[in-house]
Amino acid sequence: MVERKEKNSISNKRKYNKLVSTPEIEDYSLRYAPKKFRKWKEFTVANAAMGGIAYLADFAIGGSLIVSYGFANATLGILIAAVIIFLTGIPIAYYASKYHIDMDLLTRGSGFGYLGSTITSIIYASFTFIYFSLEGSVMSQAISLYSGIPLRISYLIAALIMIPLVVYGMTFLSKLQLYTQPLWFSLMLVPLIGIYIKDPTSLSTWTSFGGEAKTASFNPLFTGLAAGVVLSLIAQIGEQVDYLRFMPDKEPSNSKKWWLFVILAGPGWVILGAFKELYGSFLAANIASKVGYVDATEPIYQFLFGYNIILGSAFAALTIATIYVLLSQIKINVTNAYSGSLSWSNFFSRILHIHPGRVIWLVLNVLIGLTLMELGVFYELNFVLGFYSNVAIAWIGAVVSDLVINKNILKISPPYIEFKRGHLYKINPVGFVPMIIASIISIMAFFGLFGYAAQSFSPFISLAISFMLTPIMAVLTKGKYYIARTSNIQKTEDTCVVCGYNYESEDLLYCPYHQGNICSLCCTLDKSCHEICKTKIGPQNNDFRLKI
Repeated sequence: MVERKEKNSISNKRKYNKLVSTPEIEDYSLRYAPKKFRKWKEFTVANAAMGGIAYLADFAIGGSLIVSYGFANATLGILIAAVIIFLTGIPIAYYASKYHIDMDLLTRGSGFGYLGSTITSIIYASFTFIYFSLEGSVMSQAISLYSGIPLRISYLIAALIMIPLVVYGMTFLSKLQLYTQPLWFSLMLVPLIGIYIKDPTSLSTWTSFGGEAKTASFNPLFTGLAAGVVLSLIAQIGEQVDYLRFMPDKEPSNSKKWWLFVILAGPGWVILGAFKELYGSFLAANIASKVGYVDATEPIYQFLFGYNIILGSAFAALTIATIYVLLSQIKINVTNAYSGSLSWSNFFSRILHIHPGRVIWLVLNVLIGLTLMELGVFYELNFVLGFYSNVAIAWIGAVVSDLVINKNILKISPPYIEFKRGHLYKINPVGFVPMIIASIISIMAFFGLFGYAAQSFSPFISLAISFMLTPIMAVLTKGKYYIARTSNIQKTEDTCVVCGYNYESEDLLYCPYHQGNICSLCCTLDKSCHEICKTKIGPQNNDFRLKI
């Protein structure tokens, strides 16, 4: 039996290093974002979130899709995926903004449990370093083309420059995105307008482009494959809510404004994303005959073509195109690096019960991204994203199903989001099992085990299975595995008996082992308690209720 620990004295309280204890650096990476830290207005938070949508991988994806599948299939695939991404993003953005938690904490309380969501942390971390490597590759191509530096050296520059930019998290990123947004948007639109004015036939060149498919006509299997690649971006909502968790509280006085910016910066990201993919396909179709199919998918060549038509000077066009690419990639890769650091923090804190600070995991995420860049992941874009989308969709589908159906229709899932270790079961089969089943079946379909039709629509199979199976699991388990026990925290703010810092009640729970209120992070990192709070040997008092 685990004995209860005597209350901590001041001398033996847990000490956090400066990387953890400094809010401007740590950004509450493992916990609820408190009201006193959320000092930004709705527009500022939304603008910071939308700044991360500056990435040019959309242009590469659009170019790759039209080269591979032709105009009609690329366009339909992009639009179908955009609708799905938008609809699934609404409940996630709402609950994350309302409860001020990141994607990992949201997943814990949405049918996965405390350790069940460790797998989704890896899925999400994979999203951040895959796209970090893709965006870094685009940036590196621009650096090498402009300066003549070998591409492998450019990879190193593009990756390592992100580390100092991300150290101060939201405090710095909100300013970066705010001040660079107008310039970025202007530089993006100028080539499109200029190309169409100077070459009206560019539109027909785009709509008649067949690419490697040799046809611009509709083919349902090609459309499915195209949509599958775009659906890999469904996990982008995680990066959006990494910012949206800093939204101010929703009050009657700001309700309309709050909803507007949550929707625009949450699921609304895909409106701009789909536009950029279509834009990229337009540029690729118009330069493919000049530079070949491979280079036509690279954003630096796409924008070099656009600016050259407008300026008539190859050097001036290359300079401005390079500036635009560098600006875009810095704006997005600071977000990829930032979100990856949050995800790795969540993963290692649960598996190893350690948290040296978000910045340490930032370096890890950047190094993994750099490795993928050096391995040439950019040139396997369709395969990598098509494969990844099956797993990402299974995860998002289960979370959305729990938030929409289990919480609001079946009323089986709790109406709030619980994320604290001491209140959760290790595994909640409601979302965890459907995600695993959907991932396995859809990956088998992706590799052709069920025929070519199933291979083309494997992401849709993944979404359908996870979304439908989640409420079935909730009914079968009767919601038993959502909440292990609850705490009755009377104060709006209290001191954690383990680390000695003050926290708002949303981030506190009663601990029978330490015999007092502790913060969610100290609860996460404790190795010696053996979770006696979730057994019948917990304390017999009225400070919490145990779910037996």
